[in-house]
Amino acid sequence: MSTASPAVHPVDQHLPAGQLTALGLQHVLVMYAGAVAVPLIIGRALNLTPDLVAKLISADLFCCGLVTLIQALGATRWFGVQLPVMMGVTFAAVAPMVSMAQSTAGPAGAGLIFGSVIGAGVVSILIAPLISRMLRFFPPVVTGTIIAVIGISLMRVGINWIFGNPVGPTAPAVVNPDHVKWLAEAQAAAGAPGSSLPPVPKGFAVVPTVPNPRYGDLTGVGISALVLLSILLISKFARGFVANISVLLGICIGGVAATAMGLMSFEKVARAQWFDLVLPFEIALPIFDPVLILTMTLVMVVVMIESTGMFLALGEMTDRKIDQAALTRGLRTDGLGTLIGGIFNTFPYTSFSPNVGLVAVTGVKSRFVCVAGGLILILLGLLPKMAALVESLPTVVLGGAGLVMFGMVAATGIRILGAVDFKGNRFNAMIVAVSIGVGMVPLVAPNFRQWMPHSIHPLIESGILLASITAVLLNVFFNGASRDTSAAVDAARQADAH
Repeated sequence: MSTASPAVHPVDQHLPAGQLTALGLQHVLVMYAGAVAVPLIIGRALNLTPDLVAKLISADLFCCGLVTLIQALGATRWFGVQLPVMMGVTFAAVAPMVSMAQSTAGPAGAGLIFGSVIGAGVVSILIAPLISRMLRFFPPVVTGTIIAVIGISLMRVGINWIFGNPVGPTAPAVVNPDHVKWLAEAQAAAGAPGSSLPPVPKGFAVVPTVPNPRYGDLTGVGISALVLLSILLISKFARGFVANISVLLGICIGGVAATAMGLMSFEKVARAQWFDLVLPFEIALPIFDPVLILTMTLVMVVVMIESTGMFLALGEMTDRKIDQAALTRGLRTDGLGTLIGGIFNTFPYTSFSPNVGLVAVTGVKSRFVCVAGGLILILLGLLPKMAALVESLPTVVLGGAGLVMFGMVAATGIRILGAVDFKGNRFNAMIVAVSIGVGMVPLVAPNFRQWMPHSIHPLIESGILLASITAVLLNVFFNGASRDTSAAVDAARQADAH
């Protein structure tokens, strides 16, 4: 690492171009799978053609980069928290957008989604100062709890990257083909003329009972273990810049191993174009529905509350004071990014929590690393062939790195809680215990909301939001709300963030 002048804060440190590129690429690789997952999910839910889904992914990467530049560099005195922040599509918006797609498919459904995103972006820009005034409700006991829950919740993503998702093609069990054949014959017999057999009940389905060979494949698990071991060994024995890019090197080692074992191919790279512009409203024109805009606005309130915790965590990691003005600029950029996303036919944007963990792992605090990452994302959005190369990485490669990244987010929360007075204030332990328990409900029992009104589903399906609300309310109940915000921004001074 180069040495900076004592007058230059580590956040504002300019690193050599080679280091910036490598560290920025590391940030991109950490967030890439999560960034492209949302356009893949929504594009398929809308039944868009493969070409349109590809455009959706390119537009998403382009907007990720553009909004990252605004957040990390700053734009006028209104936008940009000017911290090492990578911006990506928020998963909090996936469920309501899938509901919109299921009710109206195709370009018309896409237009409704993009209209709601644009409307929510405008409202979010306007209400950002109001959200930032809630800073006094986020003392260390609240902030530490929220960040710990963010890390714990994200661990599910990393684990699913290694073994496979609980549902779909990589579920632990699949349907027995013999059972499917029997059901088809039974349906045919019941529908035959003169048959006395009753028809198969509506919604009747065969239960998966056969172990799925694609779930927990030992080859994939071995590659994830290789990536994790590589990161640990590089972190332990390497020094300086090489140690800082341990995650990137671990992912590269995993990619080489996956290619050698035939798990990674380059067919998509060969088929992809070299260059393609990202244009506004290329997929669909926005359709503005007040109810859908309100729904997406509620999601953005959730997102901004989550962003508050992440900005505070980054402030601790980088030793930069996060006051209300800085918090307002950061939250306002969430809204601006969402507005830009709707214009370019993508989705709501927020700070990506896995990259917060990467800052903790590497100890590199310069925001210009994220500026480099933003430029790489813009390039990936404009060069589909390069995006296809990164997209070709198997999720098992990213899973090994995910355990480190997501675990470091949780560890940051634990460090912040280390500064909390549990001995002199017995209520603090109660706040942490109950809030983490409530935050785990969607993780452990995702169907808990099935008998609740659908209108509140977007508000209760995020464990991070539930933990945030619970921690804030319990803290006010037990401790009151101090008007002194210094405790909120000094959350973990007693603990080294990296």
